[in-house]
Amino acid sequence: MTQPTPADAGPSRGFLAEIKDAVTTRAALLVLGVLALQLAFITSYVGAFHHPRPSGIPFAVAAPAARVAERSAQQLDTLPGTPLDARAAKDEAAAMDWILNREVDGALVVAPSGTTDKLLVASGAGASLSQAVAEIVVAAEKAGGRTVRIVDVAPSAAGDGRGLSSFYVVVGWCVGGYLCAAILAISAGARPANMHRAVIRLGALLVYAIVAGLLGTLIAGPVLGALPGSILGLWGLGTLVVFAVGAITLAFQGLAGVVGIGLAILLVVVLGNPSAGGAYPYPLLPPFWKAIGPWLPPGAGTYAARSIAYFKGNDLTGPLLVLSGWAVLGSAVTVACAVFHQDRTGAAAGGGRPDGPEDPGLSGSTATPPGR
Repeated sequence: MTQPTPADAGPSRGFLAEIKDAVTTRAALLVLGVLALQLAFITSYVGAFHHPRPSGIPFAVAAPAARVAERSAQQLDTLPGTPLDARAAKDEAAAMDWILNREVDGALVVAPSGTTDKLLVASGAGASLSQAVAEIVVAAEKAGGRTVRIVDVAPSAAGDGRGLSSFYVVVGWCVGGYLCAAILAISAGARPANMHRAVIRLGALLVYAIVAGLLGTLIAGPVLGALPGSILGLWGLGTLVVFAVGAITLAFQGLAGVVGIGLAILLVVVLGNPSAGGAYPYPLLPPFWKAIGPWLPPGAGTYAARSIAYFKGNDLTGPLLVLSGWAVLGSAVTVACAVFHQDRTGAAAGGGRPDGPEDPGLSGSTATPPGR
């Protein structure tokens, strides 16, 4: 028969006393942190999506005469609310190049005769953006007694509803990145015990990123037919996205322990996803989300995926530098935190075993000999 523990013996101390024993201060603080994260999630998503308004959409105007193009661009540039950032192009070919190079999101080609002009859009950059451009220009042309014929020069694939597949595959890669890092923390301690363990974790993350990048590309591309473009290009992008997000999560865990998982979710999910330009590309987002989106992994990944799928890989340098920067920063902070943790625990033990009680190591052993 099991002997009663001291806590089981004697009369109950009361419900409030039991609550104090059952709910620690640390647990209460973590629950409050979850509540704050939840409220931030609601605020960020509703704030970004509740009232999309076009602002400063890069736009080109081409006309038979340069003065006509400049005059038309100025008229569009001064529309109420400044929805367009219009500039004159040399000719239709130049305007087309600007669209395919992702310098502008649409172009008006003024007809040399008649009253029907041509509007070039690119739904591959996001259906909501091309629709917004069409609505603005059609209304402006109608006010001037003219009509437009809309031509989609970079259409989204038949299986890519509203051009959202690039966004969703990047979101999936991001989820895999921080969940992989979180699992490493749960199974082997939030903070690596030493530099070698940190490098092993980063290596395991890289292997996972390579596999996840390939499988995500194959599912979105050949399997579902939702995302065209270079398989190698998307595979490389997926690998970089997964590794960057995972490295960030490992870095946050090195800095803040298990709380670092929440910080990674705050950065990638709460701030990154609504500002990624998925449902509403950057020119339709409020200023805050429009400003941060290109600098966060979901935004950089979504923009790069659309470039690979629909724009022949043009304008990739910026997004790839952003993702690479996060990957390098996350890796460096992860290793630095491991070195600091090793030095601190080693000093506390008087030069003994460097493994702290918080991280039993990748093997799960609680008694790893020195030097292992």
